[in-house]
Amino acid sequence: MNDTSPEIAALVRERLLARSGAERVLMGSLMFDVARAMVLASFPSGLSELEIKSRLCDRFYGKEVDVQAFVEHLRSSQQGVGANTVGRDEVTQKA
Repeated sequence: MNDTSPEIAALVRERLLARSGAERVLMGSLMFDVARAMVLASFPSGLSELEIKSRLCDRFYGKEVDVQAFVEHLRSSQQGVGANTVGRDEVTQKA
């Protein structure tokens, strides 16, 4: 469904393209943050961190991502914490 007139669509596009790339990225990031907050608010309280991440993945990506494989990855990552794993900060520092 598209109930936006061509004139308004052109105006919105013109204003969006007038912004810098950094402003457009920031807009997208802020919209994602709002969407994430709305989804989190819909979850029942008391969920584990793993369950929250699993539900977020399912809600945002659905069939595009193998949620079960994602959960298994999270579990294996948690088991490896403190072992011979390289954290994100370490990778950033090496780059």
